[in-house]
Amino acid sequence: MIEVYTDGASSGNPGVSGAGVYIKLEDNAWEFTFPLPVMSNHEAEFHAVIKALDVCVENFTGEILSFRSDSKLVVDAIETGYARNAAFKPLLTAINERIEEFPLFFIKWISEKHNLHADQLARQAIAGG
Repeated sequence: MIEVYTDGASSGNPGVSGAGVYIKLEDNAWEFTFPLPVMSNHEAEFHAVIKALDVCVENFTGEILSFRSDSKLVVDAIETGYARNAAFKPLLTAINERIEEFPLFFIKWISEKHNLHADQLARQAIAGG
């Protein structure tokens, strides 16, 4: 099972944003930073999950995915299949389309203190590196 930690961050809200993805599989780990355009922090959190799923589609097809995010909004939207905010609905659709590529997908909310690695990567993405 692949463990995937995601985080989105914005410099301002809205502001220039970034997504961080940290993936663990047994004794291996991968780090990804994705600069994002100006958007809200919540939008960046959704985009972080999308970017992580894109990485998994490219590299881990057929694997069981266990995602972790410190965004209660994103986790709740994915678990219920519903986003109240119209801006989040297409992002949730994009996530659900990618999830279909995998035999099993789990997502769990974790506290910010347990998501520091992905947070650091998201902040690096904002800084351009």
